[in-house]
Amino acid sequence: MSPILQLSGVSQRFGGLTALDNVDLAVEPGEVVGLIGPNGAGKTTLVNVVTGVYRGTGAITFDGQRIETLKPFQISRLGVARTYQVVQPFPEMTALQNVTAPAVFAHQGVTLAAAREKAAEALDFVGLGASADMRASALTLAGRKRLELAKSLAMEPKVLLLDEVNAGLNPAEIDVAVDLIRRIAARGVTIIIIEHLMKVVMNLCTRIVVLHHGAKIAEGTPGEITSDPRVIEAYLGNRYARHAAQRGGAGRGGAADV
Repeated sequence: MSPILQLSGVSQRFGGLTALDNVDLAVEPGEVVGLIGPNGAGKTTLVNVVTGVYRGTGAITFDGQRIETLKPFQISRLGVARTYQVVQPFPEMTALQNVTAPAVFAHQGVTLAAAREKAAEALDFVGLGASADMRASALTLAGRKRLELAKSLAMEPKVLLLDEVNAGLNPAEIDVAVDLIRRIAARGVTIIIIEHLMKVVMNLCTRIVVLHHGAKIAEGTPGEITSDPRVIEAYLGNRYARHAAQRGGAGRGGAADV
């Protein structure tokens, strides 16, 4: 099976700062891949390069097609969707209107009625069906996070890049979000998730990729990553590693959980 998304020697520089340093990454269809690392490691930059916000160097192939020279709207229409760490819906528009907009954008020639239908289905899927006519500004943070997911799902992506979708949520809301991500993956959507909560990464991901100072320093199964000395030193810390070892690789607690 060929990777649905492949990065080969991808770098991104901002003046004298190297934000991504010769990153290679291959993601298979149906995978849920965690992308972790310290703040400033290059995680969001990688998402921005894949989605065309930044134009780095190197090759990016999506579903058999080179995309590194395409514009963001062209990449999204091929089947790449993303969320943002800071959610910014159109506050005065309803939830349904917010989700209808990307449904129209992503599907050339779609009628407004068909786009509204896709939007309604996406809202139902994320549990916001009853809030379809509510202004986005009236939703809770957890609701706005789910609205962000609905906007992405309305685009019917093949690959979904999630940027800290659990940031700011309480434990109960995180459990709901994790279940929702699992259900999205069960639909066959390939997911790459940036996440600082290691208990979420450990429970969701089949594979984890670690960035540090813009370079990929490790990748592997959750168990392999939590026992890798380079990852422990750069990100997890010895406390987390001890907890992970005591729990057979499904560690909780430690600095990386905050």
